[in-house]
Amino acid sequence: MRLGVLTGGGDCPGLNAVIRAVVRRGVRAHGMDFVGIQDGWRGLLDDATQPLGIAETTGILPRGGTILGSSGANPYRFEDGPAKVAATLERHGLDGVVAIGGEGTLGAAARLAEEGLKVVGVPKTIDNDLGGTDVTVGFHTAVQVATDAIDRLHSTAESHDRVMLVEVMGRNAGWIAVYAGMAGGADAILIPEQPFDLDDGCDHLRRRHASRSSFSIVVVAEGAVPKEGTLELPEPPVDENGFPRLGGVAYHLAPEIEKRTGFQTRVTILGHLQRGGSPVAFDRVLGTRFGIAAADLVAAGGWGRMVARKAQDIGDVTLAEAVAQRNLLPPELYREAEVFFG
Repeated sequence: MRLGVLTGGGDCPGLNAVIRAVVRRGVRAHGMDFVGIQDGWRGLLDDATQPLGIAETTGILPRGGTILGSSGANPYRFEDGPAKVAATLERHGLDGVVAIGGEGTLGAAARLAEEGLKVVGVPKTIDNDLGGTDVTVGFHTAVQVATDAIDRLHSTAESHDRVMLVEVMGRNAGWIAVYAGMAGGADAILIPEQPFDLDDGCDHLRRRHASRSSFSIVVVAEGAVPKEGTLELPEPPVDENGFPRLGGVAYHLAPEIEKRTGFQTRVTILGHLQRGGSPVAFDRVLGTRFGIAAADLVAAGGWGRMVARKAQDIGDVTLAEAVAQRNLLPPELYREAEVFFG
């Protein structure tokens, strides 16, 4: 069997662990051959490939990013896109594809699978918002990066008696914000799942500064939204796939907080720092387990499915189930974080 492997969407730590494990398991256990597809689905649209075997995957486990390159290209946004994908697969004699990606990449995979493409998915996104799996590749490294930043900001916030807003990624899910906020001892966390009232938040900061401390750390998820009618924020632009291009909400909140409280307020937006660098041990192990499971799933003919982690077990779900609904932060976890606000 001859397979293509691609990584799509935003890069994240742990992608190379998946690639390495798919290839090694596929070659050694199932006698498979592999072709690397460059830059996600774009590689199948443009016929851009590269060799991919055990030699090409040696030494890549601790490396961030992806040796295959990545893009947010969606075949359905190009004229005759699905037909071009099928033609490239036929040209290279590929029996199927292992697609490693998030909502956009696997959403396209689900549609292509319905039309007959043989594809197996692997869930990766620092946002941890894919359905069907408890956790995705890249999430825990992003949390560690954000936690390290919060730890560093504590000292400068305390030195200058400031409110520090730390904006983290996550799109419409608050996983990174809550995990990093809890681990870093944040004094408040704003997430998309719990619309905030800025007046209430400022009252909280004033009480905290009056009674116990002269500084505060507030973690802000990039998709955080105010309660309806309490604060006007500009509509974000959309990307090439029609998704809102989030980021920068903290810049709109900082002057409002400073005006309402009188406290100096500064902003740190971590942005793509959360995507880069070497993966933590958790993501290396998770990526490895996912890659092994993906190769085994292909060998078993499990096309149209995505490998997934439930509790400690690696299983699989349909691609349609994985992208049908976002995995949002449970309210009970946010309530646990609220215990430490203030």
